Amino acid sequence: MRYHTSVIAVSGGMRVLGPREAALLAAERAVLGEVRETLASLDADQADLAALRQAALDLDDLFLLVVVGEFNAGKSALLNALLGGPYLQEGVTPTTAEVTIIRYGEEPGTREREGGVVERTLTAPLLRELSIVDTPGTNAIIRRHEELTREFVPRSDLVLFVTSVDRPFTESERAFMEHIRAWGKKVLLLLNKVDMLDSGGASGTSSGSSERSAQQLAQIRSFVVENVQALLGFAPLIFPVSARLAMEAKTGNLEPAARADAWRRSGFEALESYLAETLDEAERVRLKLLNPLGVAERVSGRALAAARLHLDVLRADLQGSEGIEGQLELFRTDLRRDFQRRLHEVDNVVHEMNDRADAYFEETLRLGRLFELFNSDRLRTDFERKVIADSGQRIDAAVQSLVDWILDQEQRLWRSVAEFVGQRAAGATGVATGGADGWQPGGAGSAPPWSFAQERQRMLAAVERAAEQALTQYDAESEAQRFALSMRDAVTQTALTQVGALSLGAAVVGLATTAVADVTGVLAASVLFGVGLYIIPLRRRQAREQFRKKSDDLRQRLTDGMTRQFESELERSVQRVRDVLAPYAHRVRAEHDRLQAAHERLDTLAKQLGDLRRRAERELPGSGSTLPDGTSAPAAVATTGDQAA
Repeated sequence: MRYHTSVIAVSGGMRVLGPREAALLAAERAVLGEVRETLASLDADQADLAALRQAALDLDDLFLLVVVGEFNAGKSALLNALLGGPYLQEGVTPTTAEVTIIRYGEEPGTREREGGVVERTLTAPLLRELSIVDTPGTNAIIRRHEELTREFVPRSDLVLFVTSVDRPFTESERAFMEHIRAWGKKVLLLLNKVDMLDSGGASGTSSGSSERSAQQLAQIRSFVVENVQALLGFAPLIFPVSARLAMEAKTGNLEPAARADAWRRSGFEALESYLAETLDEAERVRLKLLNPLGVAERVSGRALAAARLHLDVLRADLQGSEGIEGQLELFRTDLRRDFQRRLHEVDNVVHEMNDRADAYFEETLRLGRLFELFNSDRLRTDFERKVIADSGQRIDAAVQSLVDWILDQEQRLWRSVAEFVGQRAAGATGVATGGADGWQPGGAGSAPPWSFAQERQRMLAAVERAAEQALTQYDAESEAQRFALSMRDAVTQTALTQVGALSLGAAVVGLATTAVADVTGVLAASVLFGVGLYIIPLRRRQAREQFRKKSDDLRQRLTDGMTRQFESELERSVQRVRDVLAPYAHRVRAEHDRLQAAHERLDTLAKQLGDLRRRAERELPGSGSTLPDGTSAPAAVATTGDQAA
């Protein structure tokens, strides 16, 4: 078979590129570089970044033909037949235990490369035009061998998928075909060992036997086509071949007639003609330029899908944080409204005390009880019994109820925080884990790392611990005592001094009792030294006004002090929650904004990749090809990515 001038120089660097190809190559390199940078900022899978980096490097390498299939499908035999000599070891047991890159060399040789790859140089003429990768079986026993095979799929410019007539399209081959499909690779499906269906061989096959062989082959082809059609969505280009017969025809000691018959029955003429016509210089340039675009579209699509999942989580996080902030504002509003109602209870105690004081002064400060006005002890006792009454206890009870209510509301707030943390931790389950092919939540396999995911979990755990401490380490008695004392201190620090360990109610009562002693004492002195009995009604009115003024002042001090301390306690509760949530909320916001910007950039680049692909397909049309049945079909018929899309 004849091959045309190489597209890529062996030393690296493209040649035979026209202006259109050169412009496409430059645009492609620029976009690939931007995609790599953006993917790195998205914490993309390192394997995907490596695949993208390698795809760009492979632009400077020979056309890469990757051969895959199960270990007993005859891959090595087929390659020997293509290369025209017994270059590779064949056998019924797995003979290719490593990924082997086969290149042209003036002298045969072998060298180990990093990553479990072997590079062989052979003198086969075909290798002047392309490099071939021989892979372990898709059903390799050693896991690393199968992984190496998978890793080379993104690098391929064309995939030869080898299956055999005795075990066509097995489960492992089906799974591997899906992997190839995901990377959008051009695939030729080779149905090897067709000679096993021909019992007569070259020695004279009967007409009936040939018909049976043709029927069997048709059934096998139909089986493979139907399965690939169902899996990939297109009818594959299939070449039935016999690597053994092709090798015999090329290298065996056969008579001319037997050689011609073996070559005819091998099916290799159709395969080599297709490769020669398809892999001409123009088509190799086309596939070489399209390959990195397919890789970039694949990894950027995965990264976009993952970024969308992560953004969904972060948006829900932000909504949850905003919800907590909304709860804090509602917490403030509700507590302030209810506080006013509870404060009125204290106000009412003072108002009722004023009313009783008016009645007390009316009854006490009159001429008939003049001499009683000089008995200050009795006045104090009567005042406490008739005016003060249970005011102190009622004030203490109202304040204690207020304290208990505020602390209960704070506990409710922390329970909301704990519930939020539980929902967010559960809502992100599976986001940092996903299948290697889809990054779907809950999928099998190893997922690309999301660097923020661990930090997010750590911050959620910190918030959860703070909420748990607020709920489980809460000492109701000591908290109530602390708050009650702080409430009393807020009231007494400007008005009720030297109250010691008295309760707020007792301190208020003490001030009120002192006030009445002052008022009645002044009144008694005025009467004694006075100025006539007509002064009593005047003094009674003055006493009532003075006491009301003092009690109103006391009520205002109570209101101001309790309100001031309530606001302080309210802000303390709100700030404690904010302090706990702030690092998480700020980091989530920053991560969301960073990820959103990278997602938008990658989305733009994905559109540019699609534009470049369409431009390449328009400006670098693929060569037509002849199918094994003689019909004409475009090369794109075998490109899995095009059809799957």
